[in-house]
Amino acid sequence: MKNLKLFTIIGLTSFLLLSFTVLVQSKIWEVPAKYKSMKNPTDASDKDNMVEGKALFAKQCSSCHGKKGLGDGSKAEELKGDLGDFSTAATQKQTDGELFYKITEGREDMPSFKKKIPNEEDRWLVVNFVRSLKK
Repeated sequence: MKNLKLFTIIGLTSFLLLSFTVLVQSKIWEVPAKYKSMKNPTDASDKDNMVEGKALFAKQCSSCHGKKGLGDGSKAEELKGDLGDFSTAATQKQTDGELFYKITEGREDMPSFKKKIPNEEDRWLVVNFVRSLKK
């Protein structure tokens, strides 16, 4: 009887620890090192680039992330994950390469934009627009 209780406690503890680990890992969005150091090839100060990035964001991103990137788009309530607030220091401290990777690859409810925005330069322009959403 004691062995059964011990095995039950060990099993339950193991299950809880595994569940917690999976939950924590799903919140962390790991970006490969090569993207972290990747440089944005576009000119963020160019007005035409900013206009294009804003238009792409409005068309492809705002339904989930909202017009100002606050995570309050019309589809936001339908989604499970944290849509983020792009104006926060946590988002703004990420490198351009990290943002580019996340836009390109997606994860969970966030789709990959390799096909929706097939031109890499256009995805960089979205990164530039996200940079403009500072508080």
